[in-house]
Amino acid sequence: MTDNQPSVIDEDTFTVRRTIRIAAPIEKVWSAVTEPQHISRWFGRTVLDGTGAGALGTITFPDYGAVPLRVEAVDAPRMVSYRWGNDDAAEQLPDKLDEDHSTVFTFTLEPVPDGTRLTVVETGFDRTSDPAANMASHSEGWVSELDKLVALLEGDA
Repeated sequence: MTDNQPSVIDEDTFTVRRTIRIAAPIEKVWSAVTEPQHISRWFGRTVLDGTGAGALGTITFPDYGAVPLRVEAVDAPRMVSYRWGNDDAAEQLPDKLDEDHSTVFTFTLEPVPDGTRLTVVETGFDRTSDPAANMASHSEGWVSELDKLVALLEGDA
């Protein structure tokens, strides 16, 4: 499995970023980060009502619950952006997406020799209940979840 660097927290911009390399073609990585049946295999059980920008749904994690989600933007096969109400420090998950207290994570894909470079950038932590705690939690989360993605895609290669 490809060895990738951990996430980086930027406290000045309330951002978490992680760039990884996956030994899989961009089309395969694109499917894995945009299609609910594929997202569910490495991230959380994902349900979307519709496709493209504006599609609403949830990502459900065991022992955590359903996180409201909306597709913000799509530029296939290079970029997809999601808004979600995943405030780990809050006392409970919201029933629906709250524009004022949600973060946005964007996957950017770039073909590289022998695979794909995938960068995730999550922004908006300054609007969460505890920015520092949420950035730390999501930083660890992106390491865990994206490592599962690498294992899944490289294991199927």
